Amino acid sequence: MSAVPGGPLPAALAGDADDPGRSRRARAWLSRAFEPGTAEVVRWVEQQGPVAAVRALLRGSAPPRVLALAGSRLAEDRTADDLAAAARIGARLVTPEDEEWPTVALHCLTLAAAGGDQGGDRTTALVPPLALWVRGRPRLDHATVRSVAVVGSRASTAYGNHVAADLAAGLADRGWSTVSGGALGIDAAAHRGALAAGGTTVAVLACGVDRVYPRQHEALFAAVLAEGLLVSEWPPGCASLGHRFLVRNRLIAALTAGTVVVEAAARSGAQATAHRARGLGKVVMAVPGPVTSAMSVGCHQLLRADDGVQLVSSAAEVLEAVGELGVDLADPPARPDDVRDDLPDVARRVLDACPVRVGVPPERLAAIAGCAELDALRVLPVLELHGLVERTGTGWRVARGRSPGVHAR
Repeated sequence: MSAVPGGPLPAALAGDADDPGRSRRARAWLSRAFEPGTAEVVRWVEQQGPVAAVRALLRGSAPPRVLALAGSRLAEDRTADDLAAAARIGARLVTPEDEEWPTVALHCLTLAAAGGDQGGDRTTALVPPLALWVRGRPRLDHATVRSVAVVGSRASTAYGNHVAADLAAGLADRGWSTVSGGALGIDAAAHRGALAAGGTTVAVLACGVDRVYPRQHEALFAAVLAEGLLVSEWPPGCASLGHRFLVRNRLIAALTAGTVVVEAAARSGAQATAHRARGLGKVVMAVPGPVTSAMSVGCHQLLRADDGVQLVSSAAEVLEAVGELGVDLADPPARPDDVRDDLPDVARRVLDACPVRVGVPPERLAAIAGCAELDALRVLPVLELHGLVERTGTGWRVARGRSPGVHAR
C-alpha cells in the first residue's frame, strides 16, 4: 500500500485517535522504515511520539536528516502484512507502551542515548530500540530480568563449547536465563546448555523472527521457542545482513546483567558485545583459554587491557559478579585434604627425613631433621597413628603406599 502524501491512509495511522493500537501500528511502520541504532531517529520519535512521527514523515515535515534516513522506505506501508506475518507464527510486537517491555534493562540505553553525541556509526551507537519483535511464550521482561549474556566465536573449539554449555546450565540451575545471538559456535553451545538444564534462553537475532539463520539451527530455534524467546528489532522477512549483527550486539549487552566472553579471536563480534556492555556500565567477564589458542586471544586481550573485566571459570563466579551483593558468593575452589597440614613443625621434618625403602633408626632421622632424638621419638608414634610411617626391623620408613610429597586424603 502506498504511504506517500495524497495516497490511501496508511495502516499505521488507521483508526480513531484514541485507538491504543495506533501506537503499536506506528512503531511497526517505523521498525521497517528505519534501520535500528540511529540515535537521531530514536530521539526524534520519542520526542514526537510514534503516531505523530509517522504523520510528520508522510507529510514530509520531519527533519531533513530523518527523512533522508528513511529514504525510499517512506513509499511503502507493510504494517498490516508485518503484523499478520508475526501473528501467523505466534510472534508479537512489544513496544515501550507494553507491560512486558524490559524498561529496567533497557534504561541503560536510554541514558546512553541522552548522554551526548553517539556519532554516525550505527554499529557502535548505544540507543534504545523503537520496538522489538518477539516470538515465544515467556514475557520479555520476565525472561531477561535475571539474565547473563554468553557470547563467543563462531569457530569455537571443543573446550569453548563445553565451557559455554556448562556456564549456561549452571546459570539455569540457579534460576538465571542465558541470552546470546543464536549463531554458530559459542552462541549455540550456550543456548543448548541452558535448554539441557531446563532453563530459559533468549536468542537476539539480526534478522526477522520468522527466519532461521544459520539454516542448520532450525532444530535449535524450535527448541529455544519451547522454553524461551527469539527477539529482533527487524520485522518479519528481514534478512540477516552483515552490519545488522553488529547493531544487535548492543541489545544482547543491554538486556542482561553482564556479558561473559567464552572464546573470541583477535577480532570478533563477541569482543564488540563486551565493549558495548562496558559502555553501558554492565559487568564484563571473560573465560581464559589455552595461551596457544587463537580462539582465546580476544579473551586474553580483554583481561589484559581492561582492569574492569573479570576472569570467571564457572557459573558460580559469574553470579558472584552480577548477582546480589553478599548473597550470590562463589565457594572457594575445593582443596584436597592433607593430614600433613595439621602436623607440627618437628613432625613434618621427621616425616620428610624418613626414607621410602629401608627403615633407619631414630637418631639418624633426628640428625637429618635437625632435631633432638627425643623429639623424633615423641612424634614417630603420632606419624604411625596417621598411617604416614611404619616401623621395620631396621628402623622407620614411609608407610607403604605413602609418599611424604603426596597429599593424603
